[in-house]
Amino acid sequence: MSQPKLRIVMLNDSQGRALVILPGDELLNLVSVWKHTQRQLQPLSAHDSETFFSQEALSAEKGVRQLLTLPVLIDSGCKLDGDFDVLEPNSGRVLRLNSVLLGDNVQYCKLGISAAAIDAKQPEGNDVAVITRAVEKFTTLRIKQRLEDTLGLPTLPPTAQKIIELRADPNAGVDDLVPIVQMDPSLSAQVMSWAASPYYAAPGGIDSIHDAIVRVLGYDLVVNLALGVAMGRTLQLPTDTPRGSTPYWLQALFCATLSEKLAKQVPADKRPRPGLVYLTGLLHNFGYLTLAHIFPPHFSLVSRYIEANPHLHHEYIEKQILNVTREQIGAWLMETWNLPEEVVKGIRYQNSMSYDGEFQQYAQIIDLSLRVMRINGMGDGPAGAIPSDLYERLGLDVSKVQETFQLLHDKTDQLDEMTNFLEAG
Repeated sequence: MSQPKLRIVMLNDSQGRALVILPGDELLNLVSVWKHTQRQLQPLSAHDSETFFSQEALSAEKGVRQLLTLPVLIDSGCKLDGDFDVLEPNSGRVLRLNSVLLGDNVQYCKLGISAAAIDAKQPEGNDVAVITRAVEKFTTLRIKQRLEDTLGLPTLPPTAQKIIELRADPNAGVDDLVPIVQMDPSLSAQVMSWAASPYYAAPGGIDSIHDAIVRVLGYDLVVNLALGVAMGRTLQLPTDTPRGSTPYWLQALFCATLSEKLAKQVPADKRPRPGLVYLTGLLHNFGYLTLAHIFPPHFSLVSRYIEANPHLHHEYIEKQILNVTREQIGAWLMETWNLPEEVVKGIRYQNSMSYDGEFQQYAQIIDLSLRVMRINGMGDGPAGAIPSDLYERLGLDVSKVQETFQLLHDKTDQLDEMTNFLEAG
């Protein structure tokens, strides 16, 4: 059965609840709701919406009639006549409604915005120009000669700078890494904790940083995790996030680990460097932290829009609210901080199936990992079907990818424990 062309959203405020009906593929513009109703109606959380619309009572006409006693806002582009179906995305519930049942509680107004309309009003220019215009438009910051100075972003800590230099040196090894880790007490404690984690199940005791790197974790992993921790210290995790969303560091660590495992399955002639794939996955969502740092009030609005539009990818919501996406600003920041070009391109184009430029495999693997995670109930945003050509372009087997995910998912509790070390960094 095909999906209904309309969707239903429940909102509430101190005065009570209301319903919205709009085209299923469009973004619900909360600002339009607020202007039309003169109420600050907010979307239910994904969990609350799923719980409400999963009620057995809504299977009967009596329950539907009771639901429609609430005020109903309908997008003016909807043509409703007779019976029609609406989908509630969080629960997957399809309700059969009738235009007669709507009664007198209905108001029509323009509520939805199509993805094409959002794209059409985006500013032109390269990423730096787009970020600059967004900063000028949505903050009181004045653009200085260097954009990074304007944003007031903390400079990278010395540990991170040294690790980046180490990563760029093809002749660097464990003996170069150990002193850097040992100079940072917090990082030293985390490396020892990772090595002792049940996830790695290392035989025997871990006696030193050198032992942890050589015998358990490996040079590449410690470099990447250490860099992720050091960079994570520069920005605080936002608090006003979409309710019920996957914790930031759990998603980052899971994506990094899954992406690295998939990279190792790519045929040798087009295989990216697994260590850099891991780093790309670990930092793939760093732009999210940056948006929260630069646009605090608007970031809260982005969170509410994500809750109201679970069927839409976050890039359309960020374009609508901020005119810039986390991928654009995250990639720019990685380039500013002199991270490898593979990481920059992987972060920037992780949602761009059409990208076929340099280091495209890095973006494609992150894209695939995030899609697999969403399909299996991890991560945020719509699951959707994974295009078969994404597997084909990477030379990966569908069943083996799912098997890899499941093996990693079985260790989620152990990965979750490791995120405590990252959050404490």
